[in-house]
Amino acid sequence: MLDFPRWKVLTIIIVSFLGILMAMPNFLTDNQIDDLSGFLPSNRVTLGLDLQGGAHFLLEVDTNETIAKMLLDKGQRIRDDLRDDSIRHRYRIISQGLLVTLTNPEDRENALQVIRESIVKVGASLTDVGTEDIIIEDGEGAIINISLSEAAVVEKKAQSVQQSIEVLRRRIDEDGTKELTIQQNGEDRILLQIPGIESTEEVKAKINTAAAMNFHLTNTSVSQDDILRGRMPPRTTVYPSIEKDEAGNPVFQLAIRDEVMVSGEDLVNAMPERDQDNGSAVGITFNSKGGKQFADATRANVGKPFAIILDGEIISAPRINTPILGGSAIITGSFTVQETNDLSLLLRAGALPAPLRIVEERTVGPDLGADSVAAGQIAAVIGLLAVMVFITLSYGFFGFIANFALGINILMIFGVLSLFGATLTLPGIAGIVLTVGMAVDANVLIFERIREEMRRGKKVLASIDVGYSRAVGTIFDANVTTLIAALILFQFGSGPVKGFAVTLAAGIITSVFTAVSLSRLIIVTWARKKRPATLKL
Repeated sequence: MLDFPRWKVLTIIIVSFLGILMAMPNFLTDNQIDDLSGFLPSNRVTLGLDLQGGAHFLLEVDTNETIAKMLLDKGQRIRDDLRDDSIRHRYRIISQGLLVTLTNPEDRENALQVIRESIVKVGASLTDVGTEDIIIEDGEGAIINISLSEAAVVEKKAQSVQQSIEVLRRRIDEDGTKELTIQQNGEDRILLQIPGIESTEEVKAKINTAAAMNFHLTNTSVSQDDILRGRMPPRTTVYPSIEKDEAGNPVFQLAIRDEVMVSGEDLVNAMPERDQDNGSAVGITFNSKGGKQFADATRANVGKPFAIILDGEIISAPRINTPILGGSAIITGSFTVQETNDLSLLLRAGALPAPLRIVEERTVGPDLGADSVAAGQIAAVIGLLAVMVFITLSYGFFGFIANFALGINILMIFGVLSLFGATLTLPGIAGIVLTVGMAVDANVLIFERIREEMRRGKKVLASIDVGYSRAVGTIFDANVTTLIAALILFQFGSGPVKGFAVTLAAGIITSVFTAVSLSRLIIVTWARKKRPATLKL
């Protein structure tokens, strides 16, 4: 235990130095950080909502809208398959299902067969879960009822909430806002907390911007006069252009078929690009499913115009001159560079699967957090001084070394938290206090072992060797069990619980390092140099 090869000494020194170096930005001002060289670390520990204030939102997901959109999309596929078999019909969406009305009741058996085959096709399942979640009503007559099972409805609603969480996380984080807390709250609600912001308007704009983009065919049978008079055929909606004139009115309006060519949910990437005229444009890429649908739709509608609808407005309405293959396309328009960047951001973040309604909104001011930070600092200083005085009075010079290692331990905790960009909350501060106690406990175990060996008459170096050898196993066992508990809390906890788990885990690792490696190196180096005949422990 007393052997320290040169590589081990260098490793301990380098790890300690790097830990301190990463912690330093937390004690510097903004101007001092700006003056740092580019290769030096500049990340700080982010204070949580309870320490620096911020915004708190409780959002409600309109899961019924998700079901309706999904039924419309999938019902169109069943309709197309029925048309391909020359089965005349009408269909409409009802609660949690579709109602198909046949023109000729004698087509019922053929229609049932077509519907069943349509459902089992790849991508044609109403729930994307399995055919067992589709209930097709057998019987007689011209009406066929296709409904979702209760399990399918529950599953789809749960998927909608989880997708909304991920979309919000990407949308808010991508432009620089970090360390937000976002989690499901109940069956259809989402808790969103963003520390460090004073105005909620920008956040609400991101929440309320659905970025729902879909590709639709235009209804060329509808004239502009029909649009002005409001004479619309079934399943056709008028959409305005995103471009506005000086008075704020749309430059044009088009009649758009409700049927979706390709859903924006199949979009995997969007990046600013240049079109053939060197103008600002947005390049989009679909997944394999969306790419195939886009290729099939453009191949079947060559010469016809289609529209790209974003949040209820037409951003582009080109004509399909040739089939668009390869799963990618370019959105052109009168875009500025900033508009293409903003549009790319929204599309990359993805479309919300359902509208969100803000149920609760509040802003936590920084004053409460400042009071908590001040109180925490006072408590930390008093507690740390008390521990340092106690350990020094109890173990003398060894206590001084333990205090030095404890200071390095605290700096390394902040270094680890800064490295991973962790958020420090009040529970996180509690985790740091707990690890300080555990670090002191590890030193107490070691020193008491050394004291026992001295009482048995062993020499100083032998007592140090045996003391560390016998105490290390106990220290490792105690800290490993605590580390396992911290990992479980991190895996299954959320918000403040995760913050506590992160600081606890970081503190355990640094405490073991400073108590077992750093303090031992200092004590062994001192003992070999001074060769004391006895120890005052």
